[in-house]
Amino acid sequence: MAQTSLIINTLKKSLKSYGKTYADVAKHLQLSEASVKRMFAQQSLSLQRLDAICGLLEIEISDLIQRANESTALQIDELSDAQEKELVSDIELLLVTVCVLHNWSLDDMLHYYTLSKARCIQLLTRLDRLKLIELLPNNKIKLRVSPNFKWRKNGPIQHFFQTNIETEFFNSNFAVEEEKLIVLNGMLSKESNIILQRKLERLSREFDEMTKEDAPLPLGERMGYTTVLAIRNWHYEMFAHLQKINPIS
Repeated sequence: MAQTSLIINTLKKSLKSYGKTYADVAKHLQLSEASVKRMFAQQSLSLQRLDAICGLLEIEISDLIQRANESTALQIDELSDAQEKELVSDIELLLVTVCVLHNWSLDDMLHYYTLSKARCIQLLTRLDRLKLIELLPNNKIKLRVSPNFKWRKNGPIQHFFQTNIETEFFNSNFAVEEEKLIVLNGMLSKESNIILQRKLERLSREFDEMTKEDAPLPLGERMGYTTVLAIRNWHYEMFAHLQKINPIS
């Protein structure tokens, strides 16, 4: 799956560099533009369609794979445990990290936060040392993370955000238009559970795809949103004292 994501992201960059749009791809494949967008978001390109899109760009699939491999030569997929600990040990460093991963510029950070320019540059220099970014002349920021970059599973960053989700995220009545809370409770077979997990993974990829598509927009046209997707074998503690035996698991 990681290799698939890399190839599709490289294909998207190639389309952009050749001045081609989803509409052009749709016309070439004789599909609707909505179908093409969904195909990219769900990363469900068949080999035949991948070859056809490469034909639109007048390149071979082997050329695309070579570009994909070259694009990751200096990119990282994951930080070490020690590096993540360094980020969570300094709240200002973590803030700047989140900002750059969301494609904020130095001016954006200075506009929205109280950090001084000198402090921001100092923190960006630390991120450059951690290989998360490359700090370019005039304090321009180039991300060095791969399209598949993720925080470590059960690592310091994940634990940090889970703690804040528990204490802050659900402190809302989810009544405003841009918020929604859906709580589902039911009994599923193991097979149905696996199917649902796959759907959650696909939805997470679509969310990630939309954030990447919106990244070039000015910061004033984007807002920070957090989506929590989860499923687990869990029972209401309020009923525990009424149980005679353990629930079926």
